[in-house]
Amino acid sequence: GESHVLFPSCTVMYQSSDKPIREEDFDPREGMAPRYAGGGDMKVFSEKLCEFYAGLGDTKFTAFRHSNIYGTHDKMGLKNLERSHVFAATITKVMEAKEGDSILVWGTGEEERDLLYVSDLTSFVEKAIDNQSTGFELVNVGLGESISVSGLVKKIIDISGKNLEIEYDPSKPTIPTKVALECTKAKDRFGWSPQHTLDEGIQKTIDWYVKNRKSFGS
Repeated sequence: GESHVLFPSCTVMYQSSDKPIREEDFDPREGMAPRYAGGGDMKVFSEKLCEFYAGLGDTKFTAFRHSNIYGTHDKMGLKNLERSHVFAATITKVMEAKEGDSILVWGTGEEERDLLYVSDLTSFVEKAIDNQSTGFELVNVGLGESISVSGLVKKIIDISGKNLEIEYDPSKPTIPTKVALECTKAKDRFGWSPQHTLDEGIQKTIDWYVKNRKSFGS
């Protein structure tokens, strides 16, 4: 069959926004947050390479700007805490906490993120391979809504059914950004949309954690 390259870009280039961000809302002349600029420049350059090479031959290219991915098979368990992202670390902390313990949140917890369950990402990849008719596409892939880190921790605690407190460490840095992705293009071009609400994804992840706890050494 024909060859097809899928490039997982990211959302690091997007500015904070009070409304869902479309692909064309990124303007490279506006610049990125300084701490994200190196990674963001690399991703945008790679997207441009995909577009360039798509024009040279028959290979298709899909660059997808995915939001924060979470779910089963992530780095979880106490021995992985140092290497975990916010979601996986929070699941571990909540699941290993005792009733009445406190969960520590860095900063103020105001930063808002778009969180996509992992199987919704893999379903996008499958649909892109099956349905792309053009040489190049650049699309957002996310849930389409954002939640604050503080709200996420509360939600994980609620779904776990545990009685836990939340503590904040204001000495740690917080970048009060808000990013949610407008994903209409992925739906129109590929027939893709996320199938898991955040609550459903958290419940599936917690169920998996309980089932596999011994294997990752908590």
